[in-house]
Amino acid sequence: MKATDLIDALAKKLQTNSQAELAGVLGISVATLTNWKNRDENLSPSQVASALAKSRLAAVKKAQIESIQPIVEFYRINKCPTRREAGWQVFDGGADAILYAQGLRDELNACYGIYIFYDSRGHALYVGKAREQTIWKEMNLAFNRKRDVQTIALVNHPERKQVFKPGYEKLRQPKDTQLELFDLACYFSAYHVDDGMINDLEALMVRGFANDLLNVRMETFAHSRA
Repeated sequence: MKATDLIDALAKKLQTNSQAELAGVLGISVATLTNWKNRDENLSPSQVASALAKSRLAAVKKAQIESIQPIVEFYRINKCPTRREAGWQVFDGGADAILYAQGLRDELNACYGIYIFYDSRGHALYVGKAREQTIWKEMNLAFNRKRDVQTIALVNHPERKQVFKPGYEKLRQPKDTQLELFDLACYFSAYHVDDGMINDLEALMVRGFANDLLNVRMETFAHSRA
């Protein structure tokens, strides 16, 4: 097989835009690729096999490095009302926010993957995934969602104009109260995850910490869903 024919076919199949990009995908140097192209000789079976082996190694290395990438970890939640005050969002990343918060919101709004909510001690409360919508959108939906397991005993104190009476005059009983994550969570982390791994990574985390998380659904792995 002529070197130029193989290079052209690979560039088309792998949808690369330059020799440098193609060389990176194949796991060979640009100099080697250029040498093949300039000489335009027939490549031996050994050379083709070597290129395929290096390409496989390059793909594995790329997957290992890029499959899971941290965006932010243990970022303090500072809830603020949504634009129409229909709920809460985890922090203000709007035009009036600091540049760091604006940049974080932009990144979360551009990425898909996994997010985790933590309590005030940094213990994980809830793990969620974002595949259909961005992490920012999914995370804020979960932030406002009620779940039966998010129930604790609290005393309901008056919020209207009412004279305070101490407990020895009017005893108020603790009652089971269902809370949203915006009442429970103090920190969050977010990770960009390759689309093919999002479901399994969520399943690993939920199943691995099943007794510590508020997740109700016990996720399954891809081979179990097939």
